[in-house]
Amino acid sequence: MEKMREQIKVHQERAILVGAFLKTDLKKQANQDVLEELTALAESAGAIVVGRFIQRMPQIHAATYIGSGKAAQLADKVKQAGADVVIFDNDLSPGQIRELEKIVNVKVLDRSELILDIFATRAQTRQAKLQVELAQLEYTYPRLTRMWSHLDTVTGAAGGTGAGAVGGIGTRGTGEKQLEIDRRLVSKRITELKRDIAAIDKRKMREIEGRRDVFKISIVGYTNAGKSTLMNALTGAGVYVEDKLFATLDTRTRRWQPAAGVEVLVSDTVGFVSKLPHHLVASFKATLEETVHADLLLHVVDASSPQAFEQIQSVQAVLKELDCHRKDTLVLLNKADRIANRSVFEAVQTVFPDALTISAKTGMNLDVLAGRIVQKVSGGQVRIRITADAADGRLQSFLRMAAADLLVEYRDGSVCIEATLGKNQLAHLQRLNACQIEYL
Repeated sequence: MEKMREQIKVHQERAILVGAFLKTDLKKQANQDVLEELTALAESAGAIVVGRFIQRMPQIHAATYIGSGKAAQLADKVKQAGADVVIFDNDLSPGQIRELEKIVNVKVLDRSELILDIFATRAQTRQAKLQVELAQLEYTYPRLTRMWSHLDTVTGAAGGTGAGAVGGIGTRGTGEKQLEIDRRLVSKRITELKRDIAAIDKRKMREIEGRRDVFKISIVGYTNAGKSTLMNALTGAGVYVEDKLFATLDTRTRRWQPAAGVEVLVSDTVGFVSKLPHHLVASFKATLEETVHADLLLHVVDASSPQAFEQIQSVQAVLKELDCHRKDTLVLLNKADRIANRSVFEAVQTVFPDALTISAKTGMNLDVLAGRIVQKVSGGQVRIRITADAADGRLQSFLRMAAADLLVEYRDGSVCIEATLGKNQLAHLQRLNACQIEYL
């Protein structure tokens, strides 16, 4: 039984998906495919879905979550399908996982473990790998009891954790249990990871602080909504794009000129899903700092999805956890070229009347989006005359980047510039504090 828990990876394993929910959950009863998202998650992890098992329950069973009778039925289904793993669309306790594995005789994973596994396979940079490993260990720590016999069974983002295997010569104290060794080593590794990530956080904050004077846009949205495709369409960033969940984990920031004389920074972020594990949100706080410090959020919605409303609510929940839910946000109804269910699309339009319908893939309405962003950046325009020292290259560089219709005249060591500037950019101009401003 211990060997079933040697890893949480599900690559190329045959999986049975389980959806268990209370009969009082009318929302899920009305949804015909309650396992659609779990299916996409499992396939993104590399599993082959060979069966589904849906259970409507009057109450949650403490021992097995779904009850012993249904667990026995699930065991029969696993045997018939030749499955290697059972994946629940619920978060299970260690005891429930242990009891279910005794009955079904294969590895049992819950939703959070599956998402952690996907993040582990997608992490490319050192920052992302550290963040995933921290999330895995924090999830694992309270679940060590009788689930893993050795710490090296916790699969890290880079193929193993820094804690290493335990149990060899010289690692055991007199009478000390393996569990106590594991917990101590996990705790030590968590402390090390938090220290390393804190150092990355400081560097990240310095980078963001250096961009204080530039208008910052963060692209957010449900995973696979088309955020990276939009990023590429706007900036030509060459961000990796694939039709699967969590294709992009690492934030990328690029400069973009939506109009002549207007330059902004655009950042692509990790996608969200419903019930995103809290440890992942906490661990990826550094990655999501681009969202926290953005001046404008572009909320990309897959308008072709029947679950568009649920996906919007999931994104809003994560934004609230990041305390970003009050930020200026522009909703983009993406994949307009693939809309099949007009009723859902029109309902979303009704709830979000200011939303802009686009197609990042075909370029539909991206020019309109650029115009909207220019309005956000400028906040209305004013014509001004600035007099400053002719040697003030910083001021002149800013005006050439941010202003339009410049008229420049040099006079006896000073420069006089007439320009059209957005009201939102006046604050930065005043911070330069080395020029006289006259409103025309």
